[in-house]
Amino acid sequence: MINYTKITDETYWVGGSDRRLSRFENIFPLEDGVSYNSYVIADEKTALFDTADISISDQFLENVAGVLGDKKLDYLIINHMEPDHCSQIATVVAMYPEVTLVGNAKTFTFLSQFFPELGSQSKITVAEGDTLELGKHTLTFVMAPMVHWPEAMFTYDKATGALFSADAFGTFGAIDAGIFADEYDFEKKFLDEARRYYANIVGKYGMQVQAVLKKAAAIDIKYICPLHGPIWRENIAWFIDKYQKWSTYTPEDDEIVVIYGSLYGHTESAAQRAAAMIREKSGKKVSVYDVSQTHPSKLISEVWRCGKIVLFCPTYNNGIYIPMENFLSDCQALTVQNRIFALAQNGTWAPASGKLMTEKLQTLKNVTIVEPVLTIKSALHVTDEPELEVFVTAVVEA
Repeated sequence: MINYTKITDETYWVGGSDRRLSRFENIFPLEDGVSYNSYVIADEKTALFDTADISISDQFLENVAGVLGDKKLDYLIINHMEPDHCSQIATVVAMYPEVTLVGNAKTFTFLSQFFPELGSQSKITVAEGDTLELGKHTLTFVMAPMVHWPEAMFTYDKATGALFSADAFGTFGAIDAGIFADEYDFEKKFLDEARRYYANIVGKYGMQVQAVLKKAAAIDIKYICPLHGPIWRENIAWFIDKYQKWSTYTPEDDEIVVIYGSLYGHTESAAQRAAAMIREKSGKKVSVYDVSQTHPSKLISEVWRCGKIVLFCPTYNNGIYIPMENFLSDCQALTVQNRIFALAQNGTWAPASGKLMTEKLQTLKNVTIVEPVLTIKSALHVTDEPELEVFVTAVVEA
């Protein structure tokens, strides 16, 4: 059944949502699936912006055909070659054999690797600032390397102010009857998932995001059309500001997050007690997570949101408790910066996790590690309250 939506003049959304998908990239858990967005401009010349994942192929292809009607497809703009957006390229070429593929040099390197059978297809190679005339609509190409693949690029339509932003400004989550962000309570439905998407998918590439945000600042943007999540037509500056904060590793707020690992409940008990004391002493909201029960992508999202992170970790096999070690490895891989960490270690005979966590965190840029490190010997007792008080005070005052 055809289900496309008009965005603005001659510009249409032709995507769909997959609510059955449980893990994005077979890694990140999804509670409400994900949308795959694709767009068509139907001017004197027609252009399709990216394809879609195989999971929504029927819906996508019906939508494209519905918009085009008896028109031919002149151009397929390939902003991003990741398979959840490029999987239908060969199918589109089979449906519209006269179509010209438009991408940059790196795009066509990747295209030859995924679709060697398309080697003789008509192509236009574009670079920064190149333009393509469709009629009333003039497209300008903006290179966005490593946001978050090397070939990524944006396409800007001067006539409507629409920025087709590839994976930037996207979010996890299916979209419902409305395709626009202002048709939802975005902060309630999507903000946490937008942050989790950014931090885990794009977060490592803050410098590259900053570079493309500077380019975007020189453009009159009236619509942001991402490949995942709702389209922006109102409060665009608000969402760009979120990207400004996220890409500069600036905490969104001054809340505090406590993350603990616990084998038998003793470290958990200490973490809960410390969290309550921190909240009482600071007056700030404190969130508490079990590192074994919370997916690392959620923890990473909280690290992006909060300025202070308190870690309670038992020693395990003379090392860091494994789920905590995995979380810290993600922090390293995603180049977490500009944060304050406080550490508490637990060990019955040879506590070592504090030192080892410190060594991992010291590899991060502009990270402060609060002194002292709190040491728990098996379990926290009333007699340990003075040491805990010193630790909590140091966290609050850091």
